Amino acid sequence: MSRALRDGVSIHYEYDESEGDGTPVVFVQGLGYGRWMWRWQREAVADTFDVIAPDNRGTGQSDTGLPPLIPRLPRKLRAPLIFKFAGYSIGGLAADLEAVLDDAGVREAHIVGASLGGMIAQRYALEYTRAKTLTLCCTSHGGPDAVPIPEETREFIFDVPKGASEREKLRHRMRPAFNDRFTNRNPHLMDRILEWRLEQDAPDPAREAQAAAALNFDVSDRLDGLRVPTLVLHGTDDRVVPAANGALLEEAIPNARLERFEGGSHCFFIEDAERVNEELLAFLHEHE
Repeated sequence: MSRALRDGVSIHYEYDESEGDGTPVVFVQGLGYGRWMWRWQREAVADTFDVIAPDNRGTGQSDTGLPPLIPRLPRKLRAPLIFKFAGYSIGGLAADLEAVLDDAGVREAHIVGASLGGMIAQRYALEYTRAKTLTLCCTSHGGPDAVPIPEETREFIFDVPKGASEREKLRHRMRPAFNDRFTNRNPHLMDRILEWRLEQDAPDPAREAQAAAALNFDVSDRLDGLRVPTLVLHGTDDRVVPAANGALLEEAIPNARLERFEGGSHCFFIEDAERVNEELLAFLHEHE
């Protein structure tokens, strides 16, 4: 177990060394998601590249860093306090990532981020010097020009049925992130993902703090200064972060290339893992 410390908060990460000599690849998680979400991509690159997988602040084995009283409050009282005063920031989460790479002794790395993790990756590459490339999956540059989360999806993510169990809450929240066809064809995998989520995902207070960071994120006017090679991957049927955001990133980042996944959901990197892995490996090898 490896841990980095920033502002008194302990950030857990896994560092898996390979037999290859490639630049390490860092996988940064989405909102509330545990390290499980990258298992397919981690396995694909592990033969050639060292892999670093941090738990975002508040997720998995990382500390929440929230004031002690806030997690004890009922959601109706807690959520407004978090969103107004105690939420995380993308800048802070990027600083956590810098602390992890510094602790690991990594001088440069390929940064791969999805959704919230893609926001962290953008901010990290703008403010720190270790990013060699970026791979941005199903994410946005934020700000008024970004295409927002559809209201129907917000209701699924934040308004869970009253009296629902933790398993039922997670299943409800997952519905917009996957294609119905995929979930219907892979019931055993979806059950396994629920188990991983129950074990590794962020508890509700930390998840709300991460959501506050995402809602306040905006680097739309800074991306012309992002000079590292960037691969943008986006599913065309993403019901969480609409696909138009991928095109906006390609337009705003000078050295970016967009690959669309026809019919892909928000979690297209799970549903179409084989093609995602091919695109990712080709991109990483191109820039080694």
